[in-house]
Amino acid sequence: MEGRTAEINRERLVRTLTFWLRPAFALRVINRFQKIVGFDRSMALASSALTALVPVSILLGAVFGQYDAAERIIQRYHLTGAGADAVRSLFSPAEGTSASVGIFGVAFLAISMLSFTRAAQRLFEQAWELRPLSVRNTRKGLWWILSLGGYAAVITLLSALLGGHGPGLVALVCEVPVTAVFLVWTGRLLSANRIGWTDLIPFAVTGAALTAAYSVGAAVYMPHLFNSSAARYGVVGAVFAMISALFTVMLALVASAALGREVHDELGRIRAGHRPSDREVRRQWDKVVEQTRSQWRTVRGQVSHRQGSDQ
Repeated sequence: MEGRTAEINRERLVRTLTFWLRPAFALRVINRFQKIVGFDRSMALASSALTALVPVSILLGAVFGQYDAAERIIQRYHLTGAGADAVRSLFSPAEGTSASVGIFGVAFLAISMLSFTRAAQRLFEQAWELRPLSVRNTRKGLWWILSLGGYAAVITLLSALLGGHGPGLVALVCEVPVTAVFLVWTGRLLSANRIGWTDLIPFAVTGAALTAAYSVGAAVYMPHLFNSSAARYGVVGAVFAMISALFTVMLALVASAALGREVHDELGRIRAGHRPSDREVRRQWDKVVEQTRSQWRTVRGQVSHRQGSDQ
């Protein structure tokens, strides 16, 4: 009986994956990503985030003497040598001076944070085809900035409390639902409540999963990237490494927005009774398999012909 149940569950899983990964749906996701200019949007978000991150970190260090952004980044990515030195130079005031909070600093900080907020707001407006609000959503943008600080504090606390259990996987697992909830809140707030809570769940789940996967990969690759870039370019190398890390995160979120929008639309079609039949799904996969085999035969023929000519 247990074997029969396992077989049924396996068959159901295969059918589900085959349905959601079918070529027609994948093409719609790709078209949505291209429609929102995914790579440009990711770079715009990464640039805005970096522009806001450095002054925020320096000013936080001035207000809260115990806060050290450089050391947090060094510990997060296990940096050593040139990479760690470059990060300390980037986030520390010049030697012999001290960071202070003035009117100009506060104004620049507000402008840079609101610029990042509007860049994120445009992502949701483009992905869900909403009318642009621009600065008219500034009040909710300010609320989102505060919630972003709260989210960062919760993630930092989880990492500090649970990071020592195993290779950080316990903290990472606990961060996933927190990130998902924050992404739902983000989409709801930055869209000025024009996107429903449930409509944002596919985006939030995908974004949280991709962010967790990025964290695992970053723990392995980022130390090498920081150290090699800093050794070659100095402090500028640390900036290159940070913009690369931020671009990867933003690319995952932009791709999640495109996927989440298409999943929402697909669920709407299913509720309306327009779900493709199993025969149609199988036909799409058979077509892809046949095209792949045809291309493989063509490549093998070209390689064989070239080898015969060389002899």
